[in-house]
Amino acid sequence: MPEISVLRLAAFTVDPAGGNPAGVVIGAAHPSDREMQAVAAEVGYSETAFLTPVGERAYRVRYFSPAAEVPFCGHATIAAAVVLAERSGPGAFRFDTNNGPVGIDTRPTAEGSIEATLTSVPPRIEPAADALVDAVLACLDWTRDALDPRLPPARAFAGAWHLVLAAQERATLAALHYDFERLRALMLAEELTTLQLVWQAGPTTYRVRDPFPVGGVVEDPATGAAAAAFGAYLREYGLVVAPATITLLQGEEIGRPSRLRVDVAPDQAGIRVSGTAVPIG
Repeated sequence: MPEISVLRLAAFTVDPAGGNPAGVVIGAAHPSDREMQAVAAEVGYSETAFLTPVGERAYRVRYFSPAAEVPFCGHATIAAAVVLAERSGPGAFRFDTNNGPVGIDTRPTAEGSIEATLTSVPPRIEPAADALVDAVLACLDWTRDALDPRLPPARAFAGAWHLVLAAQERATLAALHYDFERLRALMLAEELTTLQLVWQAGPTTYRVRDPFPVGGVVEDPATGAAAAAFGAYLREYGLVVAPATITLLQGEEIGRPSRLRVDVAPDQAGIRVSGTAVPIG
């Protein structure tokens, strides 16, 4: 396999030791699927994004976890957009993903870094079947009583599918452990990318954790795709008064604290997720 240059950044943080690490590969053409999968496995991050130009400030993007291709990845999108803004100047970009075009706006911050905002594809929300919820709860060793009745279980999509489950107590989220292979098989059968496990810390603040066994990763430190899906979920169930901005705090329990800003419009438009990214190493 020819040498492929991989940029490494941490997204949704200003600290290289925090956030979610992402690989970014930019080239004139995509390597083969086998090569992209091998690179992602060697890099070992939750995802590596592979970009090829298709127009002015427009790119075809594919995302690979260590174990499989995923249709959309938010943190690698933020990382890649920051790289492009530093090379080409701040402004707008378009990423053509497996599930549709994603617009990104980039701008300099007062601190001198680059902030990127992605706008998801049109989201979808579906009630979660009781059988699915019960099966996932069994994998997590949670009971129905552990769930917050104010936030109903649901499948949420904003480029990839996620199952939203809300815990009543932060301690339930903090003590997360699960049966990796059992949950992986269940999520593959249900076409779920991650679980979006949440605990409401305030009116517009949530602590979240995202198991990602389908990607070969026990837990994702910051999940932009799930954040977008969760913003759509809150709007669908009337749990925020749009327009609204919510903050998701993720990764603290695994030593990579992350902060994601989610902007929810009052209509059915895509959800906006914002963050910075910094080089690693």
